Amino acid sequence: MTMLKLQNSNTSSLSQLVIGLGGIVIGLGVGFLTGVNPLMVSAMIFAVALLVSFFAKFEQAVVALLILRSSLDPLSSMQIPAAFAIGVDLLTLLYVTLKLLTGQPIKVDKFWWLFAGWVLLQGLWVILLPLGGLGLDGSYISAAIREWVRLFSWLMVYLIVMQLKDRVNPKKLISLLFLSLIVPLTAAAMQTFLPQSLLPPLLVNRTADSLSTNLSRINGTLGHPNTFGTFVLLFIGLTNWKLRQTKQRLTWFLLLGILAFFLVGTKALFIIVMLAIFILALIAPKLSLTNLIGGLLLFAIVIGLFAMTEFGQERLASITETPLLNPDMDISRAILLSKSDGNSFNWRLAEWFYLLKQWEHSPWLGFGLGTSPFVSHSKLLPHNDYIRALIEGGIIGIGTFIVFLGAQITRLIQLIRSKSISHSQRQLCEVILAISLALPVGMITENIWSHTTFFFYWSTLMAIAGWDTWDKSDGVDSSGSK
Repeated sequence: MTMLKLQNSNTSSLSQLVIGLGGIVIGLGVGFLTGVNPLMVSAMIFAVALLVSFFAKFEQAVVALLILRSSLDPLSSMQIPAAFAIGVDLLTLLYVTLKLLTGQPIKVDKFWWLFAGWVLLQGLWVILLPLGGLGLDGSYISAAIREWVRLFSWLMVYLIVMQLKDRVNPKKLISLLFLSLIVPLTAAAMQTFLPQSLLPPLLVNRTADSLSTNLSRINGTLGHPNTFGTFVLLFIGLTNWKLRQTKQRLTWFLLLGILAFFLVGTKALFIIVMLAIFILALIAPKLSLTNLIGGLLLFAIVIGLFAMTEFGQERLASITETPLLNPDMDISRAILLSKSDGNSFNWRLAEWFYLLKQWEHSPWLGFGLGTSPFVSHSKLLPHNDYIRALIEGGIIGIGTFIVFLGAQITRLIQLIRSKSISHSQRQLCEVILAISLALPVGMITENIWSHTTFFFYWSTLMAIAGWDTWDKSDGVDSSGSK
């Protein structure tokens, strides 16, 4: 009881401190802005009101931010996603600072410290760029800073979610994350069933495809079909987890079918490969007839729907015109043909060959974070995250990149093997691990590292997976029933 009173007292003191600081800021700001621009006074008061609300309703505010992120990419032209990320960073830092000032503990785990160290290390490439220590000069510093801030935002998401531990039921929090599907799937349904002329301008997919520019690919609200694909795959994994947690499975089977349908609608071949690896990694440790049939059925439905579309048939046929499946075609010929055959895989080979030649000019430290498009002759990302890491960070950079990927897998394996975690927590870790094993394969031909929304939710799930409060809710579904 004493500890409870102390916690309530600390929370009250924190709220009072925030309100006091807000009052000071309002007083100073209003006096200054009134003489500069009266319209800015309203904006400042609104911002402070949001800040106070964030601290007064912390749990609800964080959950709302997590749900909101999946709907913001159509507003990228107005820099809304970037402003959102910076806002989350500032709110997290302010919240943690005030907790420290009031003597309250900050909840972190061992992996967060490793994550923080890795993000801090990436700042080395930002510092070296203007100092002339990399392959490009300081004029590209803005691109490097943007990329580092993007990575830092994932760390802050992890940190702010950790502060929900002991305050929010982990199962309930994951269930609430499914609300982030509503807007993207609604947009995807509109893109699927409505002609583009009837779509709102923000939902029109203007992504050109080298094979079939006239064939529509859905992207929901995620900006690019490939980005939408990894986002959907992540929630296919979470839906699988929910199916193993509840006896009321019809709704979740229906959602799984909807997600599989929209996954095919992205018309991304790499995501089909990732789905196959995810299914294999998930069922292999506990292979049973039921798991095998379920996994094969899901994959058969997805690959069948994909092969039935004209675009899917073109994609599958195009592989036979690459060195991958055509023994009569070598890499040199594929590179030469890439200029005229419209084959995206051959285009990738040509792009990678050119970038590897450029990498030789700065092999150890590369050209700097976020600079690979400036090194490429196409001015695009390499469509290979390993080559991107090599170009931007050199041998040392790609080494840290692979170590970080391996650290995530190691963390999940340690959690799965731990005897102290609950059954539902272990099952979540198994799902995340299966996706973790699919990611490195998808990164061979896609810019998955640029899928910011995916890693926003990835950081959220990695934080929740490590909570030590799962045993309090094990055996209880999101509705609170046994």
